[in-house]
Amino acid sequence: MPTGVCGCCGPLRPRYKRLVDNIFPEDPKDGLVKSDMEKLTFYAVSAPEKLDRIGAYLAERLSRDVVRHRYGYVVIAMEALDQLLMACHSQSIKPFVESFLHMVAKLLESGEPDLQVLGTNSFVKFANIEEDTPSYHRRYDFFVSQFSAMCHSTHDDPETRDRIRVAGIKGLQGVVRKTVNDELQAIIWEPQHMEKLIPSMLFNMQDNEDSERSGEENPASLAESCFRELLGRAAYGNMNNAVHPVLVHLDNHHLWDPNDFAVSCFRIIMYSIQAQHSHHVIQQVLSHLDTHSKDTPRVRAGIVQVLLETVAIAAKGSIGPTVLEVFNTLLKHLRMSVDFELGDGSRRNSASSHSSTRTKESEERIVQNAIIQTIGFFGGNLPDYQRAEVMMFIMGKVPVYGTPCHTLDTVKIGHQGTKRIQAMLLSSLIMVTSGFKCKTMCAGLPVSFLEPLCSISLMEDSELRQLVLEILHNIIDRHDNRAKLRGIRIIPNVAALKIKREKISKQDVVFMKKHGQQLYRHIYLGCKEEDNVQKNFELLFTALALITIELANEEVVIDLMRLSIALQDMALANEENMPMFIRCGIMALVAAYLNFLSQMIANPPFCQHVSKVIEMRNLDAPHLLPEHVFREKCVFPDSLDRDDVGLYFQTADLAEALSVPGYNVERLAIPYIPQVTVLYTVGKILHRCRQTSRDRLSRRKSFVDTISLQVDILSNSLPDQSQLAEEITFETLKKAIDTTGLEEQERERRRQVMEKFQKAPFEEIAAHCESKANMLHDRLAQIFELTIRPPPSPSGTVTVTSGHAQYQSVPVYEMKFPDLCVY
Repeated sequence: MPTGVCGCCGPLRPRYKRLVDNIFPEDPKDGLVKSDMEKLTFYAVSAPEKLDRIGAYLAERLSRDVVRHRYGYVVIAMEALDQLLMACHSQSIKPFVESFLHMVAKLLESGEPDLQVLGTNSFVKFANIEEDTPSYHRRYDFFVSQFSAMCHSTHDDPETRDRIRVAGIKGLQGVVRKTVNDELQAIIWEPQHMEKLIPSMLFNMQDNEDSERSGEENPASLAESCFRELLGRAAYGNMNNAVHPVLVHLDNHHLWDPNDFAVSCFRIIMYSIQAQHSHHVIQQVLSHLDTHSKDTPRVRAGIVQVLLETVAIAAKGSIGPTVLEVFNTLLKHLRMSVDFELGDGSRRNSASSHSSTRTKESEERIVQNAIIQTIGFFGGNLPDYQRAEVMMFIMGKVPVYGTPCHTLDTVKIGHQGTKRIQAMLLSSLIMVTSGFKCKTMCAGLPVSFLEPLCSISLMEDSELRQLVLEILHNIIDRHDNRAKLRGIRIIPNVAALKIKREKISKQDVVFMKKHGQQLYRHIYLGCKEEDNVQKNFELLFTALALITIELANEEVVIDLMRLSIALQDMALANEENMPMFIRCGIMALVAAYLNFLSQMIANPPFCQHVSKVIEMRNLDAPHLLPEHVFREKCVFPDSLDRDDVGLYFQTADLAEALSVPGYNVERLAIPYIPQVTVLYTVGKILHRCRQTSRDRLSRRKSFVDTISLQVDILSNSLPDQSQLAEEITFETLKKAIDTTGLEEQERERRRQVMEKFQKAPFEEIAAHCESKANMLHDRLAQIFELTIRPPPSPSGTVTVTSGHAQYQSVPVYEMKFPDLCVY
């Protein structure tokens, strides 16, 4: 009787349990029983409500086998689970998934590498299954933590360690794929998960010792692939959470110095994310740079170089509203770097600290150079319309003596620090303007940019003047002719250079009429600086040549010739006691330029006169030619012989050579004098103590001694122009700015005015005011008569004579129409 009872218990077990038991063979080496597995699969598909029970029972068996170390049956159970997952896609599969994930978690917790790899592979297969409906309660926090721990495996066996790390990376990749497209699983982008995911991938990318392996066998390449996939799926609001762990990882592992890995990481980031999200990354790096503002120079330099790579890639796409923010932050750190360098240099107390301080200065130079490269590269990759704004922005930050600078406080860093910042910002401007092609010179050199640039060009520092000239070259040279004009020399055949040029536009003609004098003055005053070297003269020659190519019409050619003669006269007169090298350098510059100009305008008499003077100099005065004056062993005379007229260019001969239609040779007889406006000169005299103007002419002793003012007012009703020229000498300026007794005179004048209005009768005061009003009305009437006079008309114009209207007709052929009118 007992035997019968025991025998009937087996068939009383539920069918799903019997089907599950049948798939396990007696010997686990035989593997899964396929025929019974097919029966189990058919049963699960036919009765999906039994899936949760099947999963629970399989999980129970698997847990028991794991505890008993019967790993063969564990492999069979996971294989069965995988097949059931692939076969069933109904809504009832969700309870079954919970059992499946529970079993995967058991395998990952086991600590056995083979079981961990087995559980990871099953999870990856599950991650590739697209579910019909989202899960409202499923979470993957445990799997993120466990897979991240596997990525940091430190197993003694290298092969086993790589297997575990690869499995961990695949598991994280599966988590990303399973959750990133599910709106209900946005929790994966939260910081606590990203702080585990990102460092795990970076750790394996960093540990790339076995570079021979490739594909899925190499943890580094697999981690990089997963890292790219994660960033490519990042949405707009998740960028900050994805980038911040990268910066933290680089900090924790001290990877900013050297920064090769940091640079490669951010290259991957910039090329993986969507282009419209680039500005998020730039903002993160900028904020990180602010956080490390007091770290070592090498760390800051590493962050700036990473920013350079980031900006270089972002500038090719969308950079968003971060343009000015990038420059503001970089300029702030440039200022701080200079402050650190000069502050450490001023605190030298002993000889032992001398070497360490020098090392700190060289490291700060690395930071400064990296910042300059970033500024220049960023600006150089922007579109032309945006690059012009960046040029204005940088120029507004250049500290100029006598002008307010709100961004860079130059009081604390002194003259040396100010000079350093000026040189750095101008160097970045050179990079920004490189390749800049403006359609009109008004767009490339607006007044707000040209005036401060010329102000810097008048400073007593040859390096700054060289930088300014190079900036002008970049902007003026629109046809890439500068490379053909390198070096100052007598060019025998200008046509062989194959210079590219176009006819000067009307906009450029207007620009030269308005601002040509500023360029001439910049060249004139820059030539006579005592600290000029060969490079200064070479850049001045190139500037003159580029102006001739890009901006010269007949009027500009005459002005350039007047400028050349004025430079020659200045070197001969030597009223400022210039060194002989500077005087001979100026003469060589004039010879090289007039030789170039004569061939550019193709005037044979002009060319003959220039060639004759150059031949005479070759014979009698080779020190006046560029090929000789800049040699190291050049012998200079004690003085220049003004009586030997054959060695110098003569105004009369030049005027005779240019006596052809189109050139106003009468203007050649007018000596060139640097011109300034009336309001500008008066303002510089009366407000010298404020120094609010951007032009530094009033700060130059040599210019103050020789400046003259000439006002040209083109009006037929005014006297001769020669009567309006006034010579302003040093004594005149001294009297103008002398304030001795002015306060007493002002108080006396105010007292007399008060007394007059208090004691004088009303009729006298009214008559005085009426006379002033009448005088004003008369002057206004004269001005209106000159400016609002109606144009002549063939139908006649009305004139009033003695109270009678008369009509005067003008024939059409005698009328003068404006140049811009078209009929």
